[in-house]
Amino acid sequence: MAKEDAPRDLMGYDAMHQDAMRELARMALLRAASPEGLPGEHHFYISFLTGAPGVTLPADLRARYPDEMTIVLQNQFWDLTPGETGFSVTLQFGGLPKGLSIPYTAITRFMDPSVQFALQLNPALTKRTPPPVAARTAPETPASEGPNVVSFDQFRKR
Repeated sequence: MAKEDAPRDLMGYDAMHQDAMRELARMALLRAASPEGLPGEHHFYISFLTGAPGVTLPADLRARYPDEMTIVLQNQFWDLTPGETGFSVTLQFGGLPKGLSIPYTAITRFMDPSVQFALQLNPALTKRTPPPVAARTAPETPASEGPNVVSFDQFRKR
């Protein structure tokens, strides 16, 4: 089968798969943000595109990492706040606390090396809705020429 004859994915499975992996990362961050924190030796390496829409970080970090940056959430992180569309966290850089906000759509890799778990994410694929389906309407019924009345008189016993 030639490439142009290949079936087209109208469901958007690749994007749904990416969104499911982002949800997994969000759930791990929620667990890390809980009062119990990260259990055992678990820790995260999170790589993200610094220029992606919605990423906020101090200008000095953006200048140092103009394309991509990897942060580590292990022992020294504060104010981890996972939300629906992204998370924020405070980390130390050069001994100074700095706040970052990162949308899940900017993440390129999410890893927990303590258990050799890794997600490779594609920021270009996200929450794509499948192409709209034509509105479904009820089939037209022919207009009747009068009321459709059925008489049961012929079936009644007299």
